[in-house]
Amino acid sequence: MFPHFAQVPTPILEKAGRIKLLITDCDGVLTDTGVYVGSEGELMKRFSIRDGMGVERLRELVGVASGIMTGEQSQAVAQRAKKLQMPHLFLGAKNKGALLKTLLEQEQLAPEELAYIGDDTNDLEALSLAGLSCCPGDAMPIAAEISDYQCLTPGGQGAFREVAELIIFAKQR
Repeated sequence: MFPHFAQVPTPILEKAGRIKLLITDCDGVLTDTGVYVGSEGELMKRFSIRDGMGVERLRELVGVASGIMTGEQSQAVAQRAKKLQMPHLFLGAKNKGALLKTLLEQEQLAPEELAYIGDDTNDLEALSLAGLSCCPGDAMPIAAEISDYQCLTPGGQGAFREVAELIIFAKQR
C-alpha cells in the first residue's frame, strides 16, 4: 500500500512496532487546515474517509487504540470520533503534553507505547513526549523537524491513514 515503508529506517520501524495507542491532533492532520465558518461559528470540517479506515484497521488488525486531541471545542470532531469508535477524545486541549502524561498514567502505558501526530507549534510538547512522533507531509517546519516520521501525505488527505499503515506494517513484519 505504501511501498516506501520498506525504506523507512529500522529504528523508526522498531518504534512503530511498540505502539499501543495513537493520538492525533485534528486541524492540519485530520483536516486540511480549512474550516467553514458562518455567522453562527464553525459550520463544518472535511475529514478523509481513508483516515477513518486507518482507525478501523489499527483497532482490528493490531489492537491499537486511537483518539483525537484538539484545542478546539468542535461538535464536528466529537461526532467524527464517536462514529469511528475512538475511545479517547480531548476537546479544548490547551496543554497537550500534560493531558498525554495523564492519559499514559490512566492507561498504564509507557511513552514508548504512544504515537502522536501533530502539525504545528501547539503539538511540539506532545510530539516530544511520544515514543513515535509523526507529522503530515505539509506540517509546519518546526513540527517536521522534531518528528520521527514525516508523511508523504498532507493533512486532511490521508496522513493519519499513512501513520496507521506504518504501525500495522511494523507490527506485522
